[in-house]
Amino acid sequence: MKRLLQSVLATLLVCGTAGLASAQEVTLRVHHFLPAPAPVPKNFITPWAEKVEAESGGRIKVEIYPAMQLGGKPPALFGQAKDGVVDIVWTLPGYTPGRFPGTEAFELPFMPASAEATSQAAWDFYEKYLRKEFSDVHVIATHVHSPGLLHVKGDGVAKLEDMQGLKLRGPTRQVNALLSALGATPVGMPVPAMPEALSKGVIDGTVIPWEVTTPLKVAELVNSHTDFESTRGFYTAFFVFVMNKASYDGLPAELRQVIDANSGRETSKWVGRVMDQGDAPGIKAAEAAGNTIRKLSPEEVARWKEVAAPLAAAWIAEMDGQGYDGAAMVADAKALIASYAGAE
Repeated sequence: MKRLLQSVLATLLVCGTAGLASAQEVTLRVHHFLPAPAPVPKNFITPWAEKVEAESGGRIKVEIYPAMQLGGKPPALFGQAKDGVVDIVWTLPGYTPGRFPGTEAFELPFMPASAEATSQAAWDFYEKYLRKEFSDVHVIATHVHSPGLLHVKGDGVAKLEDMQGLKLRGPTRQVNALLSALGATPVGMPVPAMPEALSKGVIDGTVIPWEVTTPLKVAELVNSHTDFESTRGFYTAFFVFVMNKASYDGLPAELRQVIDANSGRETSKWVGRVMDQGDAPGIKAAEAAGNTIRKLSPEEVARWKEVAAPLAAAWIAEMDGQGYDGAAMVADAKALIASYAGAE
């Protein structure tokens, strides 16, 4: 009888433990705006999900929904993570102008080095300046894309004067301000809407990095691509990979540790590197299409920088008015980028 009782208790203990383990298994839904074959979804988000699943021993399952499959427009993504509609999103804070002003330090003209270097700087900058702006979510990574350039129909842009009157898609408030200062007419829209706008003649061109031109087939929609001979790129955009706070806080401690081990500067560096590596196929597609690919000379770039210079001063004044130290933020952003860029 004693042995029978011990056997029954052992069975109940095993069943109870199994039930607890089952209760702790979790599914995280990731939502983003790009098609699944694009470099970031293919080479960062999917491998990140697989890594998290493996390191959790299968207790975390990650479901990925590309191209806004769960509904809404790209500007709604941050709110979806904040409100718990989904668990994790990858998005641009710049899709909601004015909501995350501190991120714009990285979007000022001629600020970025490579995406890998600048993304590490972006994480350090977030930790120093941006925690309050993102207090509604749990931040997994912050990063930028590789320096953006101009992709334009027709003869394109060979000098500053060629910008006059061009209708160009821009991704964020600061980039649109830059385009306007250079003489173009900025047209703000999320990147998924851009190919149709090009094909219908709503815009004459766009500013994006090479990396995203391939999945959106931009080389088939324009005739020229203009880059810049400069120690720093024309512009970049600030991205975040963020998680709903309740989804994160509700994980058992050991599963939060799995998320933590796949967050931070190294994860930001990883996605930045993916952005850099994604440029080569875009350049190859433009060459295959027979498009004109040009780089403006340092002398010509100096003219652009002179026109763009007041934008940084205006941003600093605006940040000062909101209680930030704008000059310190710009100086720190530049110093952090330089520290990671090294000999770039």
